Amino acid sequence: MILAAARTVVARDLRLALRQRSDVATAVLFFVIVASLFPLGIGAEPERLRSIAIGVIWVSALLSTLLSLKRLFEGDHADGTLEQLLLGAAPLPVIVAAKTAAHWLVAGLPLVLIAPLIALQYDVAAPLYGVLALSLLLGTPVLSIIGAIGAALTLGLRGGGVLLALLVLPLYVPVLVMGAGAVEMAAAGLDPAGQLLLLAALLVVAAVFAPWATAAALRISSE
Repeated sequence: MILAAARTVVARDLRLALRQRSDVATAVLFFVIVASLFPLGIGAEPERLRSIAIGVIWVSALLSTLLSLKRLFEGDHADGTLEQLLLGAAPLPVIVAAKTAAHWLVAGLPLVLIAPLIALQYDVAAPLYGVLALSLLLGTPVLSIIGAIGAALTLGLRGGGVLLALLVLPLYVPVLVMGAGAVEMAAAGLDPAGQLLLLAALLVVAAVFAPWATAAALRISSE
């Protein structure tokens, strides 16, 4: 029953995302545009581009994820669906985990697929593409999971977008440091496994505990 409820929520959110393609496209285009503007601003010197490439891509992914967080629970709150989910038989943390997974599939996975193409603009060495994609594959779900807590806490607040950024951005710093650090280590000829394993451990911890915190925040915000 629980797994069926989770699958239903994921399928529903993905269908809604397909109907609102402009919202999905906005976050992806934001990532592409922000990451593409830096070469135009600082010049086309290959060494300089390579030195900032990974940091720019990771910061752009972080900001793109942050841009899409506001709609994670907002639609359900507006149309009364969230109230039904709070009263439903399925455990709320499971529903939260399913909605967060759907958010990542829509807002995070496209960034993982596009990132190697963005890296081409910065003359990043081809062997680093795999490490970059893997670091984003492990890191972007953490961004969605942590961001869901902030989205729940600021649900229904006036000016909640600014407060959401203030709450979430400090928590994103470890993900940013470890994700970019893994690729930088690979670029320096070192083994990035340590940083990637730390990212994987952070993902596991966040996936286990954050849905409970998000569920509690949703109950507080709905009162």
